[in-house]
Formats: sequence, C-alpha cells, structure tokens
Amino acid sequence: MSFAHFSFSSAFMLGLAGLAFHRTHLLSALLCLEGMMLSLFIALALWTLQLESSSSSAAPMLLLTFSACEASMGLALLVATARTHGTDRLQSLNLMQC
Repeated sequence: MSFAHFSFSSAFMLGLAGLAFHRTHLLSALLCLEGMMLSLFIALALWTLQLESSSSSAAPMLLLTFSACEASMGLALLVATARTHGTDRLQSLNLMQC
C-alpha cells in the first residue's frame, strides 16, 4: 500500500468514524461528510492521473459538482433547522414531529 493510498483511505475512515461516533451537531456531521467527499475526490483525481486515460477524466469534476450540491443542500438544511428549532443539535430533532 502506497503512502497516498494509505492517507486517502485513512482520511475517509476518519470522516466515517467522526460521522458515526460524533453526531452531536448537524454542522459536525456535515463537515465529516464533506471531508469524506474531499478524500474521495482527491483519490479519484489521482487514480485518473495514474491511468492517463481521457475517458475517465470527467469523473472527478462530476464528483466535485455533486459534492458542491451536497454542501449547499446541507447548509440550507442547517439554516432551516436552526430557524425552526433554534439549535442544530441532532438529539433535539424529532422527525415524527413534522
């Protein structure tokens, strides 16, 4: 396992562990998701550079586009949650209340 592969897989696993074990605020969950998407983007970009093929060169940009859409929807959800509930704590959100 190369150093780059180890660093990207460990960054993804740290984001996954943060998402699984540290879910007190919605903002921290969104940051963990964004870190996971960033590690996937960098890994996919390096993978396409190693392959040197032009057919899969659009895949990192597509992933980055979806990541930006995910971040904007997450921030909109965070603002809406903070306005309606007054906090972003995940324990105070009740999905059955809607």
